[in-house]
Amino acid sequence: MVLQQEVFLLVVASLCAVFAKHDIQIECGKGVVLVRLRVGPELSVNVSRILLGSCYATEFVPLPEGGGDLFFHYALTACHFKKMITEEAVVYKNTLAYRPESKPKPAALSFPVECAYKRKKAWTPAFLNPGFASAEGHSQLSFHMGLLNENLTGPAQSNSFPVGSFIPVWAYVEQHAHQPLVLLLDECVASNSIELEPTTKVYPIITNHGCLDDGKNGNSLFLPRYESSAVVLYLQAFSSSLEKGLQSNHGFDEVYIHCKLVAWDPNIFDEGKKMCNFNKEFGGWELLDDPSRSAVCSCCDRVCKHRARRDVDSEPQGLVQNAVLGPLIITKN
Repeated sequence: MVLQQEVFLLVVASLCAVFAKHDIQIECGKGVVLVRLRVGPELSVNVSRILLGSCYATEFVPLPEGGGDLFFHYALTACHFKKMITEEAVVYKNTLAYRPESKPKPAALSFPVECAYKRKKAWTPAFLNPGFASAEGHSQLSFHMGLLNENLTGPAQSNSFPVGSFIPVWAYVEQHAHQPLVLLLDECVASNSIELEPTTKVYPIITNHGCLDDGKNGNSLFLPRYESSAVVLYLQAFSSSLEKGLQSNHGFDEVYIHCKLVAWDPNIFDEGKKMCNFNKEFGGWELLDDPSRSAVCSCCDRVCKHRARRDVDSEPQGLVQNAVLGPLIITKN
C-alpha cells in the first residue's frame, strides 16, 4: 500500500512538472480547439484519466523514445466548454485535468484551456447589454421580447410586414447576478388576440418544447446565437387568415405572438429543454446550440416527453415567463 502511494505521488509530481513546463500546445480554430499534451517516457500513467472537461483524448501518438503525444480535438460546443461574453471578445474556457479517480473526487492537477475570439460588433444589437453574470446563485431575472430591424442592429422602426417577408423576433433574459443560463423559446403561437382563451384560434409556430414547426412547414428559422441568453427567431410573415381562418376585413391581419420563455442550464439539453430547427438540406431536425447532439430533436415529429427532474418550472425565481409581442400588422398587398 505504501509502495502504491509512493508510485502515485511520483506520477502526480511528474505530471505536475509537465504541466508546469507548459508542455501543452493549444490551437484555437473556427469553432474548434486542438490541445496537445506530451507525456514523457518516465511517466506510467493511464492516459484515459486525462480529460479535457468531460472529453477523453481523441488520439495518442507514441514517440520513438517512449511516451507520446495526447491529442484532444473537439468543437467548442462540446466537452462542457464555458462560453463567456465580454464587450470585446467571446471566450471559451475549459480545464485539462488528470483524474486518477472518478468524480466526485477532485482532479489531482489541472491546466486551463482558453480560446478567445474578437467579438463581431456589427452582429450584436446596439441597444443590448449582453454578457453572462459571473456570480453564482439565484436572483431576479428579467425577460424581454422585441422586433429587430432587418439588419439586426437595433429596434424595428415599424410593426408592419408584408406577407412572405421575414420578421426578426428577438428574445432576451437579463441576468442580475445569476449563474449563466441559456434562453429557450419553449412554445410560441400566433393569434389575433392579446389574450389567449380556450376558444381562441391560434397558429402554432413553436411546439413540442422548442420544435420550430413553422420552419418545417415554411421558411422560419432560429438564427445562430451571439450569446446564450438571447435568441433571434427569423419568422416568415404568414397570412393567418389563410392558415387558421383568422379573418380580417381591413386588408391586413393584426397578429400577436405569444411565447413561453425558459431560462435554463446551458449544459443540459433533452427532449423537454431544447431549440430545434428543421434542416431542409438533409430533411431532419437540428439542435440550435449543438448540432452534434441533434438526437434530442428526433421527437419533434411525435411527442417530446419532459424528463422527471428538478427543472425551472419548480424554481421560485421566475425562470419561466409568458410573453406577448404585438400587434404585428401583416399586410396582404
